[in-house]
Amino acid sequence: MISSRWLFAVVFAAVVMQAQQPQTPELLQGYSHDASAKEAQWEQQFRAIPSPDNLRSYMQRLSAHPHNVGSPYDKDNAEWIADKFRSWGFDTSIETFYVLFPTPKERALELIEPTKFTAKLAEPTVAIDPTSDQQAEALPPYNAYSADGDVTAPLVYVNYGVREDYDTLAKMGVSVKGAIVIARYGHAWRGIKPKVAAEHGAVGCIIYSDPQQDGYGEDTTFPQGPARPTEGVQRGSVADTYYPGDPLTPGVGATKDAKRVPLKDNPEITRIPTLPISYGDAQPLLQALGGQMVPRPWRGGLPIAYHVGPGATKVHLRVYSNWDTKPIYDVIGRMTGSTEPDQWVIRGNHQDAWVNGAEDPISGLVAEMEEARALGELAKQGWKPRRTVIYCAWDGEEPGLLGSTEWVETHAKELNDHAVFYVNSDNTDRGFLQMEGSHSVEHFLNTVAAEVADPETKYSVLERARLQQIGEAKTEAERTELRQRRDLRIGALGDGSDYSPFLDHLGIPSVDLSFDGETKGGVYHSEYDDFYWYTHFSDTKFVYGRALAQLAGTAVMRMADAEVLPYEFTDAADTMHQYVDQLKKQMTQTQQTIAETNRQIQEGVFTAMSDPQTPSYPPKEEPVPPYMNFAPLENGAADLTISAGKYQAAFDQLGKDDALLDGAQVASLNHLLMLTERATLLEAGLPGRSWYKNQIYAPGAYTGYGVKTLAAVREAMDQHNWQLAGQQSPVVGNVLVDWSRAIDAATEKLDAIEAKK
Repeated sequence: MISSRWLFAVVFAAVVMQAQQPQTPELLQGYSHDASAKEAQWEQQFRAIPSPDNLRSYMQRLSAHPHNVGSPYDKDNAEWIADKFRSWGFDTSIETFYVLFPTPKERALELIEPTKFTAKLAEPTVAIDPTSDQQAEALPPYNAYSADGDVTAPLVYVNYGVREDYDTLAKMGVSVKGAIVIARYGHAWRGIKPKVAAEHGAVGCIIYSDPQQDGYGEDTTFPQGPARPTEGVQRGSVADTYYPGDPLTPGVGATKDAKRVPLKDNPEITRIPTLPISYGDAQPLLQALGGQMVPRPWRGGLPIAYHVGPGATKVHLRVYSNWDTKPIYDVIGRMTGSTEPDQWVIRGNHQDAWVNGAEDPISGLVAEMEEARALGELAKQGWKPRRTVIYCAWDGEEPGLLGSTEWVETHAKELNDHAVFYVNSDNTDRGFLQMEGSHSVEHFLNTVAAEVADPETKYSVLERARLQQIGEAKTEAERTELRQRRDLRIGALGDGSDYSPFLDHLGIPSVDLSFDGETKGGVYHSEYDDFYWYTHFSDTKFVYGRALAQLAGTAVMRMADAEVLPYEFTDAADTMHQYVDQLKKQMTQTQQTIAETNRQIQEGVFTAMSDPQTPSYPPKEEPVPPYMNFAPLENGAADLTISAGKYQAAFDQLGKDDALLDGAQVASLNHLLMLTERATLLEAGLPGRSWYKNQIYAPGAYTGYGVKTLAAVREAMDQHNWQLAGQQSPVVGNVLVDWSRAIDAATEKLDAIEAKK
């Protein structure tokens, strides 16, 4: 006999499990009831199509050989992808651009005093890894866009090589002027390290992967485990952050007949020679350093005592490149919309790699390809996107977002007139959903992610991400918001992948999607990032790749098919208030910190604390930041909140009458909605970086990948340029007002439609 308690437990568990499973809302955002039901059916059919076996097969083929820019397999891959897109029903072309892509000609690194050592500067073959013996086809470890140079100088260890590290060196009485610096990867994009080193007078820069963050400090090393081995090296670009894309054609597409600026004194090229090395090559250099012991946070994972130098340690660094122009191949596949073909939903992932690139970027590319195949299958069954869908495989992302940027610059007017949404991915692994992007689509993304099942748990990918963040939250306030806020916050986008030209340059709402957090390893930008590594240590069953295809493909379909573009501005307004509050808090903290530091200098605190045998030096007194008027930003955020609320009320009213979701007025409404995020642009761009026109999101000049929100103000504050920060506060405040007025125009159109009832 079944007990009532047991029966209750079974029923309760079933109810809980059902609540945790992906759920389809009764009415999709931007859809009438009939259209919502039909769309939900098509989306369910779509999510059933992607196959892990196909993902695996695509990856094995695409990563079979090195395919860096200019390599034969790079072009071969582009042609193969294009053929696949055509076979799935996309009108497909390959657009070719011609970009500056330096490749290594000479590389040498030697320790010449107090002992002798010659760095290997190479990654050895691993017998069990079948593609690790393709060195003849691959680029050796180097940093693209490093300046040429042959320098011999003392060596100084600079920790991560960011600006704060040089402040610490100054307190220790250590200068890098005339020296070669050695910095470990981390805490900033690699290109920031030679930039800051040159600003402090260094003549060369070496960047190495410390095993504490990227080696045996993380996990067992390859091939026994996933972590970076002793001789593994992270390649990568070190171009400066003035603009992405081809350094010779800033702001215009690098077509064959494009006018090119001279290479001499190009701001994108580093001022000093730069070279990446393994921690195996780094250890003898660091071990030879004398001078003071480094601060405890500077100590890495090598079995040595970390010293700053310079002492008697001297190294010879030689770097020369072939400064050639190479063709890149963007694959562009179109499926024309049935009702609003002049509005475009764009999906992209890059296909080039530093070497074989199974994780970066092929893991994301194969998900995109399987989406395209699934959409082609739906089209055979009768589905037609309302808007035009464009699937892109970019080339040249690794050296500097070359393919996407050149395509965007070439087609800037068309994109400004037609693009409504860009969905990006790059590499993906096992783990938790990562969502970043424009906050006008934050709610939209949440509704899509709620319907995609996590492949290894009973949760939706959205709910699992929320619970992970609750578990990692530092404060009760964070946990409370995660439990009570309608939508899971998405991160803001900086730089680092192909969304940048769409969002930062043209103001097209953009998102970046991936899974991460359960793959432990470090073969990033090395020859060991290949099919063997990925199928042994990452998403080995390709089920998270399938989940990415389901997620990104559903987002593309739902945006493409919506009768009214499903932008939603209340989350964006809430986020802008958060950004303004962050700036105010930062100003208060900076004022207090500088005032206290100045007082301690005057009191002699630093002098008293200095060890007479290894003296340290007090910082220089700094003016306390003056009062800054944040009212323009506060008023702009408040205005945005009012406009967002009015739009949402009008939108909700419209949704009560299906008959109002047809006709020319809705097309006019969608056009106005498309322009809302364009209002965040200023033609003059950011101070000193005119290519970055978006005033809400931008990469930091000294962070690279890392985002700076309300960038013109935040960047000036970070650099203690208080006069510029004060000047930019009303400028950015006015942009928030302009954004509000663009939303108001859409609200007026909604009201006009409603008035016709």
